[in-house]
Amino acid sequence: MKVKIKVWIEDDEENLIFGSGKTEVLENIDTTGSIAEAAKKVGMNYKKAWTHIKILEKHIEEDLVLRFKGRGENSGTTLTPKAREVIQTYKVLEDDIKRYSEERFQELFHKNGKEILSPKEDK
Repeated sequence: MKVKIKVWIEDDEENLIFGSGKTEVLENIDTTGSIAEAAKKVGMNYKKAWTHIKILEKHIEEDLVLRFKGRGENSGTTLTPKAREVIQTYKVLEDDIKRYSEERFQELFHKNGKEILSPKEDK
């Protein structure tokens, strides 16, 4: 058995501001240069990906995504340096919390070499 956790960041009114979903969308925007392509890669529709971006724009002071309209060489979507900083910082926080929860789970749920929540054997 193992412990599972999810990490997200909320504002003071408990609105979800940032988490793994927005991180995944932003990372895919960075690699594809397109909100539509990023949405496809993460298995969500364009409107949901766009909603993630709108939430970020509403709650975070600095721009994270820059959109350039058109079909030419300079069109598409790109991340700002701030977006890359937020993604990296979030991932460090998430990794730290996951590592701590796994270590703590082992300390609490494995005593004297035995799991205190052992799975039932099939008979």
